[in-house]
Amino acid sequence: MFSFMLIVFIIGYLAIIFESNIKISKTASALFMGVAVWIVYSLNGFDILSLGHSHSWHEFLSVHPDSNSIKGASNFILENELFSHLSEVASIIFFLLGAMTIVEIIDRYQGFKVITSKIHQRSRVKLLWIIGTLAFIMSSVLDNLTTTIVIISLLNKLISEKEERWLIAGIVVIAANAGGAWSPIGDVTTIMLWIGEQVTTVSLIKAVLIPSIVNILVPLTIASFFIKGKAIPPTLDQNETKVFTTKFERNFVFTLGISALLFVPILKTWTGLPPYMGMLFGLSIMWTATEVISRRKDEEDRRRLNAGYIIKKLDTPTILYFTGILLAVSALSSAGQLDLIAEYLDDHIGNIYGINLAIGALSSVVDNSSLVAATMGMYETAQAGATGYLSNFVQNGDFWTFLTYCAGTGGSLMIIGSAAGVAAMGIEKIPFGWYFKRISWMALAGFLAGALTFYLLN
Repeated sequence: MFSFMLIVFIIGYLAIIFESNIKISKTASALFMGVAVWIVYSLNGFDILSLGHSHSWHEFLSVHPDSNSIKGASNFILENELFSHLSEVASIIFFLLGAMTIVEIIDRYQGFKVITSKIHQRSRVKLLWIIGTLAFIMSSVLDNLTTTIVIISLLNKLISEKEERWLIAGIVVIAANAGGAWSPIGDVTTIMLWIGEQVTTVSLIKAVLIPSIVNILVPLTIASFFIKGKAIPPTLDQNETKVFTTKFERNFVFTLGISALLFVPILKTWTGLPPYMGMLFGLSIMWTATEVISRRKDEEDRRRLNAGYIIKKLDTPTILYFTGILLAVSALSSAGQLDLIAEYLDDHIGNIYGINLAIGALSSVVDNSSLVAATMGMYETAQAGATGYLSNFVQNGDFWTFLTYCAGTGGSLMIIGSAAGVAAMGIEKIPFGWYFKRISWMALAGFLAGALTFYLLN
């Protein structure tokens, strides 16, 4: 049954990949996969746990010796595995809800006119570079998920042609992941390694910034050969062309919204509270402020601008899709499949650069935070002054800094390999197959070029 969990995961994963062929929503497939893997784990928990893949199983048995049964194993799974992962899943969902709502409020108040009104460039190539650079810079301060949501919202105001927009959205995913890799607050994996003290801020930036720049420059250069001419802005309907907010309101809401997003990493650093708390706090401030400034508007405009109304219009299928994916990966993490992958890499590759490249490739399929967590559990940080092979594992050693690059940027190889990719897929309805054919090879070229740059510099 240990293997059966993997079979269920692979079937669900294939259903997501071939969504357009089987005509079944990827959200339905993801939710089925997420719950089905946990069902298999729960019903056969004793057989799996007794293999020793769960780190806390033996500790649990030492405290509860009478629980050495299938029922005891199921209770253990519910009490110690599912509920612990549920907090991680919920934190991401709350974060996503808050970020999407803030971005949607800015959009409804026509706040993005602050930026779109200043982008007069219609050359598709120049727009590609402007958007890609903006995503790279923003994701280092915010995070790759929030950046992708904001930039793609902007993209919808600038480009009407669907496949052209998909191409630039794919570059946005690569740029957001690359920008988040060199910043200690730019990606969940860098946050994990930063908090775990495997890396420090200055050393991380010195080691990973240039490889990350190379990672995005290569796809940007390649993509420039595939788009020509001028971009055609979308034809806006009457509600979108109607100016029902003042210049002050647009500037105020845009500034407040961006400030709310920027406040998330500040609160995290200041208090240690998880990022979703900062996001929900920022949303509460925005909600209150917009309620106040919309009081004098007519009833129709006030209803359109009400945050409660905006929340009802959010892309719920994307949020549920996230939930299913995260549940499935958390089950594999609990059962020990991810630990076995890490052990296999260590036994059969051994070289720190090869291990990290493999982790980067795997992160395009499996959640990178789970892979990094498993890696952190396998390798202890060596003491300062260690020599030989162990010197790679000291704080800020090559192993840890290269891991932040590979795990952070490897998710770009597949559209469902990162939070940024899943968000782009949900917002723009980009098919898995289209991304694989048009974007994945460019992402791979950038990933390998950045990795080679890291190797040569270090």
